Amino acid sequence: MLTEFLRDQAFAVAWLSVMAAGWFGWSQEDPRPKLRGWLGAGSVVSMLVAIAFGILVWRNWSTSTALEGRYWVFGLVVLAEVVLIGGGCIVLARQKQTRWYGWWIGLCVALHFVALVFVFEDWSYLVLTAVQVTGLMLLLPTLRRGTYQTSRWACPWIAVTFLLFAVVSGVSFLLKHGYPF
Repeated sequence: MLTEFLRDQAFAVAWLSVMAAGWFGWSQEDPRPKLRGWLGAGSVVSMLVAIAFGILVWRNWSTSTALEGRYWVFGLVVLAEVVLIGGGCIVLARQKQTRWYGWWIGLCVALHFVALVFVFEDWSYLVLTAVQVTGLMLLLPTLRRGTYQTSRWACPWIAVTFLLFAVVSGVSFLLKHGYPF
């Protein structure tokens, strides 16, 4: 995230890192055995970044935010995302296609960042969306041929992109603000 709001950028780095750790964890649902160590390492690195920036969020909570007076808009975006994910998962379950949960949820999560562009007035979320959606679409032929859980490839893709976005945003933050206690 690239924003003038210190708290928002620190929070985005921390939150996306937590999300990356979760997606690395989900990636271990049905991974290739050689990747287990890398996926675990990704979770650990993600949590370390989340802790470092979580401390910054806590220490700078009283600073201004793009959400001031608009928290409800963010809540609506999250609600819409949850409804879309849930509805899609119900359809997949009824069609006995639960192996597609990882890919579907990854797609919904990626697409919700389009709305966040307007909520946070930050175009960089479009870059994240474009990268994540492009990767998920490129994975489709491979996933269709497989019989394994789509989390094998879709979840690591989402995890890596979250972690990279968080790291780039974190470096930008540190160059701009240092590590303000």
